[in-house]
Amino acid sequence: MDLNKLSLHNQEIAWAVLEDTQVVRLWEEIGAKVNLVGSLKSGLLMKHRDIDLHIYTDELSISDSFAVMAKLAEHPRIQDVTYRNLIRTEEACIEWHAWYEENNRDRWQLDLIHIRKGSLYDGVVERVTDAVVRKLTPETKEAILRIKYELPEEVGFSGLQVYRAVLTGGARTSREFWEWNEKNPFVGNVLDWRP
Repeated sequence: MDLNKLSLHNQEIAWAVLEDTQVVRLWEEIGAKVNLVGSLKSGLLMKHRDIDLHIYTDELSISDSFAVMAKLAEHPRIQDVTYRNLIRTEEACIEWHAWYEENNRDRWQLDLIHIRKGSLYDGVVERVTDAVVRKLTPETKEAILRIKYELPEEVGFSGLQVYRAVLTGGARTSREFWEWNEKNPFVGNVLDWRP
């Protein structure tokens, strides 16, 4: 199987989902700055159909956040929406997840993290994503895509775990991924890691 071709195919669909939902425009209408992060931005999207957006505003208004999500929820392909208020935590954010059903079969998860500008995590994931992209080679990209393809989704792993095992630990297979992660558990905040 051509994993690069599969990844590119999934990226095309993800971009179509963003275009169809107009989710970026909806947030920008309230003055938010929207940043694409994660596997779509890095070109490492594989089986897990998720799109990660970090959304920044000067203040976190629950009513503004809900207003945007109400508009998004009106889209006929949005099937579910969840909300989590983390305003009074160190994350200083409102966490939204919405599920988009593509052609009555595949579901895409939109991870929409509404963050207060200037908070502790402002720009952190963007910097990690950019660092991963800078370190990719054709060999490491192939290894990451292969590991992501081979790992069962129900196991529950993060893309950062895979990137760390490949770019720091030299893993090239899913077996090496498991062995390296078992011997090198992450201590502290995974977002502190840079390749």
